[in-house]
Amino acid sequence: MAEITLLASAEAKEGFEFVYEGGAPVCRTCPYRHACLTLDVGRRYAVTKVRTVKHPCALQETDANVVEVKSVARTLVVESRSAVVGSSVEIGRFACRRLDCPNWWDCAGPSLPPKQRYRIERVDPVAAECLIGRTLKRVDAV
Repeated sequence: MAEITLLASAEAKEGFEFVYEGGAPVCRTCPYRHACLTLDVGRRYAVTKVRTVKHPCALQETDANVVEVKSVARTLVVESRSAVVGSSVEIGRFACRRLDCPNWWDCAGPSLPPKQRYRIERVDPVAAECLIGRTLKRVDAV
């Protein structure tokens, strides 16, 4: 069964990718919130189908289309011992202040949710650099 949500008509195009950030305060009273606020916060999604149904959206101040979405892989860094294709790992923001690290956005950046479970689909064989000495691998995970 496809996951559905509502997207502003300008964004409701097949292939459009976004990171779901959750609802805003105005969404609490929206009659369509049960269709719109169904995704996992912090997860990346791609639109697979745009339906013809539209609803008014108070947040976007425009019409929103009902769209079908699927979760797409995102690049993350995990401890090397956990980097196994097909395994399920719980990943969250790592407390790191080394903003000069080339992997900071994938390890500790603000786009990561506090904690979320992912399934590893691909592991980069080369170790990911860590400026505080952790042994990491770069992975694509859903």
